[in-house]
Amino acid sequence: MRSKYVAGNWKMNMDKASAIELAKGLVESVKGLNAKYMIAPPFVYLDAVYQVIKGSNIILGAQDMAATKNGAHTGAVSGEMLKDIGVETVILGHSERRYEFYENDALINKKIHLALESGLDVVLCIGELSSHRIVGVTERICELQIREGLKDVSEEQLSHISIAYEPVWAIGTGKTATPEEAQAVHASVRSVITRLYSPKAAEEIKILYGGSMNDANAEELLAQPDIDGGLIGGASLKVDKFTTICKFASK
Repeated sequence: MRSKYVAGNWKMNMDKASAIELAKGLVESVKGLNAKYMIAPPFVYLDAVYQVIKGSNIILGAQDMAATKNGAHTGAVSGEMLKDIGVETVILGHSERRYEFYENDALINKKIHLALESGLDVVLCIGELSSHRIVGVTERICELQIREGLKDVSEEQLSHISIAYEPVWAIGTGKTATPEEAQAVHASVRSVITRLYSPKAAEEIKILYGGSMNDANAEELLAQPDIDGGLIGGASLKVDKFTTICKFASK
């Protein structure tokens, strides 16, 4: 049986003191819980947060990384740099990177390969716009993003990748897919992995829900058979809310 995975994406929020305080609170509150926990602070606070969480049951994640290695790339942060300061996993293909920064599947695929080469695990984000859902192409869009994002990724490498399904229309809006709607897409994602790789790979991969999961809806969402955790936005910025989700995941 797959263990649960709860990841907190802090996005572009907080100052250094607040980031440290939040990390300290989470270290204490999730101590002894038995799921997988990750937090992804802004780049500038990664090292400070790592000093707080190292040795705990929380791993450090990054919200993005460059599609290039170290070199003359002003303003970019490489996978090697992230690994050097304690980062273990990186979120790639988040809808805000796709639609605010115009990242396409080919670029995301390049980042995935560089992340794996750097020794980082990956959370690959996929999901549809409201317009896609209205015309009934949600599963087709998700499959395309998976196929292109995982192009030339081997089954062995897949063990270092989780997938986060995040319906774009539910991110930061307070809306969320019903547990049944989310489960249907997660099951579809798992069937895509079966076709691309194998039933074993599909059974083992963690698929997280990333569409406004919070402390009020997490228990019901996490009870679905193909929802293996959550990629949490706003609720990850509060110790009590994030901890409540983590506790549901550890049941």
